[in-house]
Amino acid sequence: MPAIIIVGAQWGDEGKGKASDQLGTEVDYVVKFNGGNNAGHTVVVGDESFALHLLPAGILTPGCTAVIGNGVVVDLEVLFEEIAELESRGVDTSLLRISASAHIIPSYNKKLDSANERLLGKRKIGTTGRGIGPTYADKMNRIGLRIQDLFDPSILRQKVEGALHHKNAELEHIHGEQPFDVDEVTNELLSYADRVGAMVINVSATLNQALDDGQTVVFEGGQAVMLDIDHGTYPFVTSSSATAAGACTGSGVGPRRIDRVVGVAKAYVTRVGEGPFPTEQLGEEGDRLREAGNEYGTTTGRPRRTGWYDSVVARFASRVNSLTDIVLTKLDVLTGIEQIPVCVAYRIDDGRVEDMPENQSDMHHAQPIYEYLPGWNEDLSECREFADLPLNAQQYVLKLEELSGCRISSIGVGPERSQTIVRHSLTA
Repeated sequence: MPAIIIVGAQWGDEGKGKASDQLGTEVDYVVKFNGGNNAGHTVVVGDESFALHLLPAGILTPGCTAVIGNGVVVDLEVLFEEIAELESRGVDTSLLRISASAHIIPSYNKKLDSANERLLGKRKIGTTGRGIGPTYADKMNRIGLRIQDLFDPSILRQKVEGALHHKNAELEHIHGEQPFDVDEVTNELLSYADRVGAMVINVSATLNQALDDGQTVVFEGGQAVMLDIDHGTYPFVTSSSATAAGACTGSGVGPRRIDRVVGVAKAYVTRVGEGPFPTEQLGEEGDRLREAGNEYGTTTGRPRRTGWYDSVVARFASRVNSLTDIVLTKLDVLTGIEQIPVCVAYRIDDGRVEDMPENQSDMHHAQPIYEYLPGWNEDLSECREFADLPLNAQQYVLKLEELSGCRISSIGVGPERSQTIVRHSLTA
């Protein structure tokens, strides 16, 4: 059975949670390998809607082990709030597991995150202010706190003290904020130790053994390729590796074990925060996409920026991630649009560019070159086979497939699990 990576093929919020949740009925493990509670998934099960922020979508599937990998940064308060919320609604979270090497988001990093954004002013990145960036910076600076540190109080206190030596100076002298107390921070973190301890496993060993035993493992990425720290629209990116390669480093499973890489893309495009967005629509068309698609952040509630499908981004995502399949979501949102624009290339300095610009300034000045495809008015919500779609909707999907350089294997026609058209199996 395969190891499957699911990644966002645009700027995030594409519906990765729904894709991994659908696969969760057929798999044994769903692994979150990057990010933290700075991005969320909305998963609809029957009449219920679940907003997941830190937990993998597989937590909603009975019998599926949900794993938080070493590449994730964990806000312990949020973790247990989310667990309590799910359990209050009858969801069994007893199979949740976490890597001892995952980094912890301490309270002082949340304060620093918000303070740094204020300091940037007009140059702000558009972060969620949840301490994600400072915690990944601590990881690289080797002053971070890890889950395993909770089980050695002496080591934990030493690490908190070492970090606060610098953090408090920045908070006081640059931001004018109150300093943090070493013992208060340490004791707060230690209060979670017993509950976390029951969840800790050796994630790398467990997942590799599962694959040896013929079980199926799905790796669920947070954010998306255009927000990747290396390959995204830097500096307007997240702080972790959101591409398929990040699944390996964020879980301890080697690249030769991966069988399939699935990119999730909306039938249009959205992004949250600052940064370039060539196909963005600021007028009535953008408002229509936002309202029809309910484009508001699961975690933040922020309205998302909206725009037309960008095949330059799709081809880039396909290349960088070695995509084998695309899951296309929210096709139903485009119903009622007479002519649907699709970006096929960019115009930069009066020249046509069909690949992602390497230069940041070029990306900021890129203008979309559109082809216009005929729309449809029929309701798609009951379609379950590709042939059930109106002819124009079929042609739209086939055109996106041609432009994106990767087969479209699944099509979402509504928010519920069942509202999906499967053209090619993702597990066969």
